[in-house]
Amino acid sequence: MPKEYDLVIVGGGISGASLLYTVATFTDIERVALIEKEDEIAAINSHHTNNSQTLHFGDIETNYTLEKAEKVKEGAEMVAGYLEAKDPDREMHSKRSKMVLAVGDDEVDKLESRYDDEGFGDLFPKLEAIGREEIAEIEPKVVEGRDPSKELLALQTPDGYTVDYGELSKAFVDQVREHEHVDVYTGTKVERVNETDDEFLIETENEGWFAADTTVVTAGSHSLQIAKKMGYGEDLSLLPVAGSFFVANEGLLNGKVYTLQMKKLPFAAVHGDAEVHDQNMTRFGPTAKVVPGLERGELSSVPDFFDVFGMNPDSFLSYANIMADRILFPFVIENLLYDIPVVGRKTFLPDVQKVVPTVEEGDIKRAKGFGGIRPQIVNTKTKSLDMGEAKITGDDIIFNITPSPGASTCLKNAMRDTKQVIEFLDGEHEFDEDGFRRATIDNFPREAEAEPAPADD
Repeated sequence: MPKEYDLVIVGGGISGASLLYTVATFTDIERVALIEKEDEIAAINSHHTNNSQTLHFGDIETNYTLEKAEKVKEGAEMVAGYLEAKDPDREMHSKRSKMVLAVGDDEVDKLESRYDDEGFGDLFPKLEAIGREEIAEIEPKVVEGRDPSKELLALQTPDGYTVDYGELSKAFVDQVREHEHVDVYTGTKVERVNETDDEFLIETENEGWFAADTTVVTAGSHSLQIAKKMGYGEDLSLLPVAGSFFVANEGLLNGKVYTLQMKKLPFAAVHGDAEVHDQNMTRFGPTAKVVPGLERGELSSVPDFFDVFGMNPDSFLSYANIMADRILFPFVIENLLYDIPVVGRKTFLPDVQKVVPTVEEGDIKRAKGFGGIRPQIVNTKTKSLDMGEAKITGDDIIFNITPSPGASTCLKNAMRDTKQVIEFLDGEHEFDEDGFRRATIDNFPREAEAEPAPADD
């Protein structure tokens, strides 16, 4: 007989873990299970070495529109508020300064316009426009050795949360694991989700069958693979992008320093920051390499990619159209060079020097074991990239594909999915949204600080 649940969550990364926490803590849904194929929670993209460890608010991400920043801001404040309440010793996060840096008249003009004219200064009260001297006080290495004739401007905020999303995922799960109505299965791969007239039958590799009234699939790139097998998401494909980093084993930066985003690129701008658990390690990146797989370094995920790709004319035409872009194609080729020994470090060095001018080639090295895969959503109808996350809502089932800023908005997404799950269950349950907000966003510090938060030791 299958194991019976009201809700089954497939995938134990940050998205699945935050949904489990939200449902188990703030609703009266009685039978909930989370199924994760790896032996540990958050072992793939949510592991702290496999992402940029950034909590995105939209304040220094210059590829965000004001509308997108408004949406992301609320989600980030929920995560930050939870961390402020639950992680006072900062075992899961650090809080440091962060800034986006403009160099030269053209970049400075763009950043000034963004701050003053586009509304970002109003949306983020703690965000300040600072010049060369103030930048040097906060990040000396950013100014040291830089051409003094070059105009400098930065938008700086103390809300530089650097997060170990793997530990945060585990904290969400551990907080509810012992609840009577919650079961957590790790090392349990879902083979197939079958839809019947009144429930979902979920076939697993070693735990048999699960039956669920409603299901939420939060399995990263694999979410779309499962969706397609069930007849959903036929107009979507994925462009898997492997992000990597270079590191310097000395504390070059006190916090996070972004460069301006290149327009039309869906990938994060090159930035430098101190590693979440080691102030003396500075990461630079990410690089972005297109790969035919859904998991970094896992050959078994290559067939999974082709499942998602679809091997149909629309998918091939979409890839061709995307790669023909005069900005994206050179970017992809350049990023391939970064993996070549010696050549890669030399090629990437100018990007590092945009942040820290005095860094030399011998100061940086490829970070082994750092970097994961971020699936960029491809719309095969429009033959274009869809920036951000994708959600497919079917009959009593949700599929979440959450590239950046999915981790930053995990609790906001969990709140939204919780409400949808209750609707799926005929509105017979209640969600304590006030309690959820008290535990999360209400703990976010809103007063502007006179000085940036000190760097962690």
